[in-house]
Amino acid sequence: MVQQLIPPEIKPEIIYPDSDGNPMSDNTKQYEWIVKIKENLEILFAPNDNVFIAGDLLWYPVEGSVKTRQAPDVMVVFGRPKGDRGSYKQWQENNIPPQVVFEILSPGNTTKEMAKKILFYQRYGVEEYYIYNPDTIELTGFILEQECLEAIEDINNWVSPRLDIRFKLTADNLEIYYPHGGKFLTSVELNQRAEKEYQRAEQEQQRAEQEKRRADQEQKNYQDLLAKLAAKGIDLNNL
Repeated sequence: MVQQLIPPEIKPEIIYPDSDGNPMSDNTKQYEWIVKIKENLEILFAPNDNVFIAGDLLWYPVEGSVKTRQAPDVMVVFGRPKGDRGSYKQWQENNIPPQVVFEILSPGNTTKEMAKKILFYQRYGVEEYYIYNPDTIELTGFILEQECLEAIEDINNWVSPRLDIRFKLTADNLEIYYPHGGKFLTSVELNQRAEKEYQRAEQEQQRAEQEKRRADQEQKNYQDLLAKLAAKGIDLNNL
């Protein structure tokens, strides 16, 4: 009697899309804030290879569930290496969720949508959640306490426990400060600052070169004077 071998069941591969079909932003103001926060955080944590930062990247917290996902405007993950990803599949990342999430509001965001997001972030382990409305200059923050995201009562001058950055609200803007006190800048402002530093360094180099040439000329003049005096039989060393 020949025993028939039954091949193991082959499970179909689950495809996790890298895009949800939604735009990264609804307007230029929202986009500029997303880029500003994301890129300045990249600068802040550039020395740390195990801090992953992404903008508008789909995060899948549960393996096998393609519909359980969010694409935070900016997310920060401590304990995961930098590098390119099509999406953030948490089970492939030592099951580490993003600890800090930023959302920049646009007129298209609804209260129902934002309520769903906060419940999602609370359920899947976000520790700090910041929502900024650039039209009304309103910043709302939440911090995880006993498995619940609780609103931060006084957000002005609040310092993020994870990021160590400070938020300051003015009459017409939100300012974010590095731990050393420098302010988050746009790419244009960063370029302008770099250009000023370059020009200052160039001017310092030119001044140093001019000073060296002056000192060299004075030394040459002194040696010429000594030579002329010596030709007349005058030795300054014996005076």
